[in-house]
Amino acid sequence: MTDDRQTRHRNAMRKLKSHVDEKVAAATEQRGLLLVFTGNGKGKTTAAWGTVTRSLGYGYRVGVVQFIKGMWECGERERLADDANLSVHVMATGFTWDTQNREADTAACQAVWRDALTLLQDPDVYLVVLDEITYMLKFGYLDIASVREAIANRPSEQTVIVTGRNAHRELLDMADTITEMQEVRHAFNAGVQARRGIDY
Repeated sequence: MTDDRQTRHRNAMRKLKSHVDEKVAAATEQRGLLLVFTGNGKGKTTAAWGTVTRSLGYGYRVGVVQFIKGMWECGERERLADDANLSVHVMATGFTWDTQNREADTAACQAVWRDALTLLQDPDVYLVVLDEITYMLKFGYLDIASVREAIANRPSEQTVIVTGRNAHRELLDMADTITEMQEVRHAFNAGVQARRGIDY
């Protein structure tokens, strides 16, 4: 790298550092957040479990409610299951598209939603993950008004993560952080099976 390029690089890095320092200094509010992980790409639930692991690592209490894939194998859940600070609630019918029974799915959804409400009202729970809840709203198993109210009225220090495709506009409007996973290429579309320990 020439001296001129090195100088430009150093100046750019100083400018970037100054910008980051300003942002850090301006961030003075402390409260729980609403994070939405959505989009068609892989990794929404994986990202949520990563945050669960992070919170548990600091000794915080965490609740995870799995609305769709709960009956499937889940390496993260298996690894963390013995942590006394983690509670996991699973929708009993498992993957809802396989059941073809709207009445049973609705009842199962409502039952696990009651577990979610308990978590969302508990000030000792630092993080709540509502995994794949977007589908419950899309299929009409839950109504957006109830979900919005429960999230809006949660304890002020509690963070909530919502995952799933096609997140409801009202959830997006409430969110502090929205991450959209974009699919560029997916091995499954080329006939490659989901891999244990990688995809689940």
